[in-house]
Amino acid sequence: MKIVGLESIVFGVEDVAGCATFLTDYGLFPVDVTEKGGRFEALDGTSVVLVHSADESLPASIGNGCMMRKTIMGVADQETIDAITAELSKDRDVKTLADGSIESKDDSGFVIGFKVTERKQLTLPGEISNVPGSPFQRPVNHLAVNDDAEQIRPRTLSHIVYFVPDPVKAEAFYVERLGFRCTDRFEGTGPFLQPAGTLDHHTHFLIGAPPFMQGVEHFTFHFGGPTEMMQNGSRFIEKGYQAFWGPGRHIFGSNWFWYFNSPFACHIEMDADMDLHDQNWVPRVATSDADTSQTFLMRYRNKWAPGKDSGKNGAYE
Repeated sequence: MKIVGLESIVFGVEDVAGCATFLTDYGLFPVDVTEKGGRFEALDGTSVVLVHSADESLPASIGNGCMMRKTIMGVADQETIDAITAELSKDRDVKTLADGSIESKDDSGFVIGFKVTERKQLTLPGEISNVPGSPFQRPVNHLAVNDDAEQIRPRTLSHIVYFVPDPVKAEAFYVERLGFRCTDRFEGTGPFLQPAGTLDHHTHFLIGAPPFMQGVEHFTFHFGGPTEMMQNGSRFIEKGYQAFWGPGRHIFGSNWFWYFNSPFACHIEMDADMDLHDQNWVPRVATSDADTSQTFLMRYRNKWAPGKDSGKNGAYE
């Protein structure tokens, strides 16, 4: 099935204004935002959608305080919509909505939607580096850093991470019913899953957890490179938001990461430079621990410059 990735994540929230400010500060474009909600788009149009929690059109919450109400995946064509409808209709309700998208539930109880993707094709350059011994990558006199750059914008919705009570059952649904495949696995924790329509290392990661924890751990957007991610994350902290984990770089997926607390009862990540895998890739298996979660981890600190106080406050420690 030609599922290309995440199209939108829908949250039911009470504080629409506060959540809107948060997502705008993160770098997303607000679209048609009112006191009832609105869309917040990346450069390719993938998005977070806010809806006031009192809106009766929202799917029911899964409980446990989870504010995510629906995950919408983009597909390549109407034939894929028809194929998913036929497959899921074998044992569950599938609704066809007014916009032509479909809605159902996965085997963990999360509401999932599918629509023909409307994401825009991006033709923007990514981050490149000058490396001794390598042909020129970044042109001569082309600066790698512009600290006066305006708001840095996420490029596309990357992935979502679910806490699920039965990761084996949850994985089987996405693999056997929707054509995903496991690219890597944390043994005893869960799989990283890639749909057939993308080369990204994963769009979903499933973490086994007790039923009272079921919900979303985090979601994230791709940025144009590690410099954009680090620069945007630093600005985010300077606006008063709280970092949770990072910055650093994962091993599975290789993506740079920086996680932050969010008003959505989950974390939000900024990421960059994820691995791409095709059918020739052989999944790895590792235990989930600090050594396998990241190849390195850094800690943010306030800006500093050398001077007479260079040896103080841990500058050289």
